[in-house]
Amino acid sequence: MVLLEDILLFGIAALALWLGARSLVTGASRLASAAGVSALVVGLTVVAFGTSAPEIVVSTGAAVEGRGDVAVGNVVGSNVFNIGVILGLVAVITPFRVTEPLLHRDVLAMAGSTIVAAAVLADGIVSRLEGAILLVVLTCYLGVLWFAIRAATDGDGGRSKPIDGGTTALAERDRHDVRIGIEGGRILVGLVLVIVGGRVLVDSAVGLALAAGVSEWAIGVTVVAAGTSIPELVTSVVAARGDDVSIAAGNVIGSNIFNVVGVLGIAAVFRPLTVDPAVFVALAWLGVLTVFTTIVLATGRQLTRLEGVSLVVLGVGYSIVSLIL
Repeated sequence: MVLLEDILLFGIAALALWLGARSLVTGASRLASAAGVSALVVGLTVVAFGTSAPEIVVSTGAAVEGRGDVAVGNVVGSNVFNIGVILGLVAVITPFRVTEPLLHRDVLAMAGSTIVAAAVLADGIVSRLEGAILLVVLTCYLGVLWFAIRAATDGDGGRSKPIDGGTTALAERDRHDVRIGIEGGRILVGLVLVIVGGRVLVDSAVGLALAAGVSEWAIGVTVVAAGTSIPELVTSVVAARGDDVSIAAGNVIGSNIFNVVGVLGIAAVFRPLTVDPAVFVALAWLGVLTVFTTIVLATGRQLTRLEGVSLVVLGVGYSIVSLIL
């Protein structure tokens, strides 16, 4: 009976995370669209950070409760899921090419942030100081994006124009339909759903781990990670099917950067994290996926369907291996 209750609560929590993140992303994206920010930048920032809200809530909540395995497993597992399953599915749906700014700035930033996170986790502990350092790295990256936005708007009288080769965020028609009050309310509702859903998700996931006799690390790096990545999955697939590939790709890359330096940093600042030695296997798998993606994009400037299928196989394969081991 307890197991059935945990499964039911986990499903409800995952649905709340999805609905909350979707509401949060829609409201924030429309406000950003009205400001004339490009689709790629919106994907890298507003959408990516919005869809990472479940990871923030879940990992921080787990850290406060002393469940470092769940907190770190959620971050690393989410990034594996993002690159492997989500970015892979985007390429399967719509093979895409990348712009020079996305490649030279954002893809490399994703690779660099993964290396920094691996260095921090090398001793199996993330201290408050290391968490603060990770947040400084995130701030620097956001600063670079901010200057990119300012550079795009300077010299044209403050009127925004698309940058990084992207179209104007979401849809030009949204500019005249945005109502600040309504979208602000949408963001607030989204945040509430994400916060409540995130708390229930952690509790039910731990209950499932105990009932199934598997470690909290295995549950965190697979079930919890997949659950908190539902917003990224839905947002990116919908965007790809609607030919908004810039938002889809930016969402995945931006979320991965934010997860390893932002979410991990915030969680560690609240409470130092101690993690299972299995983190090294997870980091190695994430490193392989990140290097593979970086090399493919750097050499061909595109991600094909075949390469997308390869990513999906690697992403799903990791979850299976983690649960077995």
